[in-house]
Amino acid sequence: MVLRALQTLLSRLYDVDLDYDVYDFLVTDRRALAGVTPENDRRAPEEELLLVEAGDGAAVGVALYIDPSVLKRLEESDPFGELTEANLADYCTALEGVSHFLYCAWRLGGDAPVSLLELETQAEVDKYAATVFLVADQQGGRYPAQVHARLFDRVTFDSRLEPEQYDRYRTAHRCAASYCRRLESKFVSRGKARTEALLRELRKFYRLGSTAKLRYALA
Repeated sequence: MVLRALQTLLSRLYDVDLDYDVYDFLVTDRRALAGVTPENDRRAPEEELLLVEAGDGAAVGVALYIDPSVLKRLEESDPFGELTEANLADYCTALEGVSHFLYCAWRLGGDAPVSLLELETQAEVDKYAATVFLVADQQGGRYPAQVHARLFDRVTFDSRLEPEQYDRYRTAHRCAASYCRRLESKFVSRGKARTEALLRELRKFYRLGSTAKLRYALA
């Protein structure tokens, strides 16, 4: 079960204990989201976290949509067996969804607010962090020094994004790229990672609130 493996990986990276299984909130039939997703969204994204709020703004319903074709391809080409260029895009799609689910459930469980920009920025950092540790494990402990370039330098944004969405994704990408560049330079470069120091830094960042997280990322 790829999504559960991703949840376990992120939970261990950030030392987050969550009593929820991502599969209990998974939706794979987009028709089930009718009336929940924004009507003016022209896209049909392969991954989407849905929160339904009560009148006082409290979240009362959570669902994670991931396109079934993404899950099928990941079951056929498991990134935990080998992460390659062929399954990287689907891996990133699934990881982003699990990242959103885990971070949102963890923050809301502590009655802490979560902004969309904060959620997207953390997901971009999660892609970098999870990939570094996953590939290192697959390479016998040798930490890859080029993950940042692969994840952040070849990026395009969906042309159908609304201006506000485009600005949010672009800002999240810029913040995460800046922060992860520092991580790569300080902890990962030349293939010899300072593992414990990297974990402490990642866990510190994870626990920052929205404004502090974004400010710290661009410091």
